[in-house]
Amino acid sequence: MTLTVVLLVAFSIVLDVIGQLCFKIGLDRLPALEGEFRLNAFWGQVFNAPLLWAGIGAYAIEFFVWLEALSRAPLSLLFPAAALAYCGVVLAGKLVLKETVSRRRWLGTLVITLGVMLVAIGSQA
Repeated sequence: MTLTVVLLVAFSIVLDVIGQLCFKIGLDRLPALEGEFRLNAFWGQVFNAPLLWAGIGAYAIEFFVWLEALSRAPLSLLFPAAALAYCGVVLAGKLVLKETVSRRRWLGTLVITLGVMLVAIGSQA
């Protein structure tokens, strides 16, 4: 993998994590709806939530970054590397959102990271 591809994948991962954080924080900040769940009221709130739009924006930029990465490297190498976004989201959930992350979840995150390393190292051989 060239440095450019590594940077593109890293940027894609960062944008994915930012998008997920914006979605979660944006939804958590929506006021509670009274009574039964009313789909129209919910969607009205969603369309007026700036953080949700920021998350959509992060995903839109990520789409174009990902296309550039795909034009430079094989999908079979890029897609496992993109799985590091799962690790980033778990870490961001812990650090930014102060979520409790169990040992089992940390272990799963480590397994994903090791798998990505095996794929990346395997592509060198």
